[in-house]
Amino acid sequence: MAAVAAGPDHLFNLRNNFYLGAYQAAINNSDLPNLSPDDAVERDCLVFRSYIALGSYQLVINEIDASAATPLQAVKLLALYLSGPDFKESAISNLKELLADPAVGNNPTLRLIAGTVFMHEQDYNEALKYTNSGGTMELNALNIQIFLKMHRSDYAERQLRLMQQVDEDHTLTQLAMAWLNLAVGGSKIQEAYLIFQDFSEKSQATSLILNGKAVCCMHMGNFDEAETLLLEALQKDAKDPETLANLVVCCLHLGKPSSRFLSQLKIGHPNHLLVKRAAEAEQNINQALQAVG
Repeated sequence: MAAVAAGPDHLFNLRNNFYLGAYQAAINNSDLPNLSPDDAVERDCLVFRSYIALGSYQLVINEIDASAATPLQAVKLLALYLSGPDFKESAISNLKELLADPAVGNNPTLRLIAGTVFMHEQDYNEALKYTNSGGTMELNALNIQIFLKMHRSDYAERQLRLMQQVDEDHTLTQLAMAWLNLAVGGSKIQEAYLIFQDFSEKSQATSLILNGKAVCCMHMGNFDEAETLLLEALQKDAKDPETLANLVVCCLHLGKPSSRFLSQLKIGHPNHLLVKRAAEAEQNINQALQAVG
């Protein structure tokens, strides 16, 4: 058994590409020989999740048929959920149906997708119902994201310690440490910056990593450096919502026009939190002007 457990991890590079936001690289380098049936399913899940991250929802919906394994059905439901407001209800309903099935309900990928969907819904308690028991590094990392959304950095810290006990050098452990450091703030921001810097030197400066560095810079008041990093991220992915949102914030601090980035965000991602906040602010200003008038 030990010899089997210690065998090579054929999906190591594919997973790392996905975790670091190198989605196209994950797709391009996914043709791996001699995979076990379970590894083949995990490979397909990572590839389809990469397509989802790139916004190719319909491709995923079309490619995964009814006979596919449970993890792939879960990924298809994530694509359906993200493809538009008209499909959210049916995606959540089908997801709950799978979760209630005792034969498959405890599948780690299914629980991960459920946690992701309910985090999007901002129903954090419902998300934790499926993710809190952990079981994989991805589930632990998602728990940390959920706890940080709930402003419970104390719970996030406990979860990080669990991940560090399993593998301190794991990509997700390092990323989770950077997220937590960003949330805690103060002197921890510099530590987060160094983690993102390390990733950009060792692997590649993806949009995700560049955004991480840029957010650290903004927290430290280095808006010029943040802008440079974000414009580099924009060249890699011109439609990335986090890059556009961060550029809006960065430009406002620099006293530069930000309307073009906000317009792009509104068109491509109308439900983004920043778009909603901007609309609310606009509404409040209009109401105030009407009251004055």
